Amino acid sequence: MKLNIVVLAKQVPDTRNVGKDAMTAEGTVNRAALPAIFNPEDLNALEQALRIKDQNPGSTVGVLTMGPPRAGEIIRQGLYRGADTGWLLTDRKFAGADTLATSYALATAIQKIGHVDIVIGGRQAIDGDTAQVGPQVAQKLGLNQVTYAEEVVKIEDGKATIRRHIDGGVETVVAPLPVVITVNGSAAPARPCNAKLVMKYKYATCPMERKGDEPWTDLYETRPYLTLNQWSVADVNGDEAQCGLSGSPTKVKAVKNIVFQAKESKTLTGSDEDINSLMKELLDEKIIG
Repeated sequence: MKLNIVVLAKQVPDTRNVGKDAMTAEGTVNRAALPAIFNPEDLNALEQALRIKDQNPGSTVGVLTMGPPRAGEIIRQGLYRGADTGWLLTDRKFAGADTLATSYALATAIQKIGHVDIVIGGRQAIDGDTAQVGPQVAQKLGLNQVTYAEEVVKIEDGKATIRRHIDGGVETVVAPLPVVITVNGSAAPARPCNAKLVMKYKYATCPMERKGDEPWTDLYETRPYLTLNQWSVADVNGDEAQCGLSGSPTKVKAVKNIVFQAKESKTLTGSDEDINSLMKELLDEKIIG
């Protein structure tokens, strides 16, 4: 069975290195000031997509991402591992998007791609931890959705059999295609980059990434696959009012790097008196409650 698979992937700031310049004056994340990485759970999703492709000859995998021109690196990382194509949504009108505006932009892009059987992405991004974008994309497209997936076991007779992790255990569900799947970090890790594919795609860029004076510029005329798809709001027929900051009802107030340090230590016995004292202190400090 030939399948058209789209992987939702995001280039995220490395939240292990949040400094004083992490926020802009408008209250959005200053991505230029932070190291950028491939969102970890999106790598798990990419691996599931590639496994589906391996099990279903003739299937294709495309990586869809939204961000500044440098986010084209996410598409290249997908190509290096076995993806077939990619699309970068990049436009100043997309900037500052919350989950609602992001899911709207991704949904319009998926509609433009057309005839998609499986949309798969990570459960959540480490720069927001909301786990909202995947389900919102499914809702906007009117598709079935399965969350917290750990493995796409098989695709058969137009249905996906998926093992998902839930509180207290694991369950296996069957969902008809087309379907949106979000994948946990406990799923199989992404395969390493393939050396031959790295050599093939290392100069693959979106037009806005190019400076124009690279020594390999002539390659873009003879090797069309090195030009990655780049779409603006207009290219996906998007409503500007629903994109970026204008389409985002939520705003980030601040981003801080908090390091917990022990200021004191306390030795407790297993006596009822010590346990009750500890519980009272935790309640009083609103650590639990």
